[in-house]
Amino acid sequence: MITRLDNIKLHISESEDKLFKIAQKRLKNGVKYFKILKKSLDARDKDNIFWVYSIAFSDEKQEEEREAERLANPPKVAVIGSGPAGLFCALQLIEHGVQPIIIERGECVEERRKTIENFFENKVLNTNSNVQFGEGGAGTFSDGKLNTQTHDGLNKKVLEIFKKFGAPEEITYQNKPHIGSDKLFLVLKNIRKYVEEHGGIYLFNQIFTGFERKNGKICTVFHKNLHTGKEEQATVDCAVIALGHSARDTFKMLAESGVAMEARDFAVGVRIEHLAEKIGFAQYGKNFKLLPTADYKLVSHAHERTVFTFCMCPGGVVIPAASEEGEVVTNGMSLYARDGINSNSALMVQMKREDFGDGLFDGMEFQREIERRAYSAGGGNYRAPVQLYKDFLKDRASSSFGEVKPTYAAGTAFAPLDSVLPKIATDALKAAIPDMDRRLKGFADPDAILTGVESRFSSPVRILRGADGESVSVKGLYPCGEGAGYSGGITSSAADGLKIAEIIFEKWKNH
Repeated sequence: MITRLDNIKLHISESEDKLFKIAQKRLKNGVKYFKILKKSLDARDKDNIFWVYSIAFSDEKQEEEREAERLANPPKVAVIGSGPAGLFCALQLIEHGVQPIIIERGECVEERRKTIENFFENKVLNTNSNVQFGEGGAGTFSDGKLNTQTHDGLNKKVLEIFKKFGAPEEITYQNKPHIGSDKLFLVLKNIRKYVEEHGGIYLFNQIFTGFERKNGKICTVFHKNLHTGKEEQATVDCAVIALGHSARDTFKMLAESGVAMEARDFAVGVRIEHLAEKIGFAQYGKNFKLLPTADYKLVSHAHERTVFTFCMCPGGVVIPAASEEGEVVTNGMSLYARDGINSNSALMVQMKREDFGDGLFDGMEFQREIERRAYSAGGGNYRAPVQLYKDFLKDRASSSFGEVKPTYAAGTAFAPLDSVLPKIATDALKAAIPDMDRRLKGFADPDAILTGVESRFSSPVRILRGADGESVSVKGLYPCGEGAGYSGGITSSAADGLKIAEIIFEKWKNH
């Protein structure tokens, strides 16, 4: 029988070895099974900070997870996109005996990394393989944060699968797990190797261009080889559409092909950078150097529009994340060690339909317009417009940096952000930052840097699906993940991929 103990407190100076000793004291026959179930930090009293654990242990070995049921007559499945939704869908399909074809417009992670470094250094943008597109999706270059606000029962399974393919075991019990972009590269290569060893096929540098129906059901998918320009096709029984939130051309193609979609509200904003040490001191006091690099999560209702932080990167950098020429888009990234001098976060303002129009793609064009303004304000060549908080608040141009220096790799230019973002957004930010400072002292640091723009918070459209997971307009088409409008972030997207795989399995089980 497994024994569980909760609310075990260890001072930040104590070793986790003490947890195993606690288990040993409880069992007479020795510990054969031991696992940390949860780990979180209690920093309410900055003079007495401690870790809080839940552990499970037993004097008997535990059975390993049973193998999934395999289909006797598996369908031919194409998975469009190799972000977390597509990859986890493919992995779960393989467990059921399906050998999917994964069609990805970007490159494998090894080549994609080189292409992105070339963009950062030489401003050469590949519009099909970049921070948004390629193996692993946008999450590959944003720290690999795995915390989620959803309570899907599959979230735990997502973490276990990441661990299986090389992520640190701690992600399975940390309160705010992260892999780090450096370790995520290895995980993605391990997943690819497993998929290919079990009969799955990756088609990189292949853009999904359309599909054909027979009797109202998808039967063929078309894709174009971006190296040769050759149009190719695959006969399928069903297709999983896991595009990510930035596949604007594919969204339009799907709408023109009769796939039912709807416009969604979203958010836009900036990246805000502080010195990591100052955030650490604000969160943990004098003990901050004994603890992991501090993070935060803040929401403000000081303005009629809600403002919130998102994708916070402790000890990280702001990165260029454009996927179309002549546009500036930012994102945040940190490595496993999170040991950079700055910390940054997206600072987002809710946008409503009244801000951009009622058309299906009006929100998408609104994003584009903001990104083009940012490119122009930065002076071109993918430099990002930046403004110190003290100058942003007083509507004046910045002329020099203070304590905080920008980390955006493609270069920056001083520019007023009110020339980039709509007034409703800049007004909301000016109200929110001092309000957030009341909860995190130093957030309104005069030298904090605001970098524009953060515009790819979520997909501006949703591909409509029914309770059976299928598109409401095309049988055999399964919208999935963040790009389809059903998740936000790595963990919830991966969980949605698992869910769609199970739906396909159940449908074909008695086929």
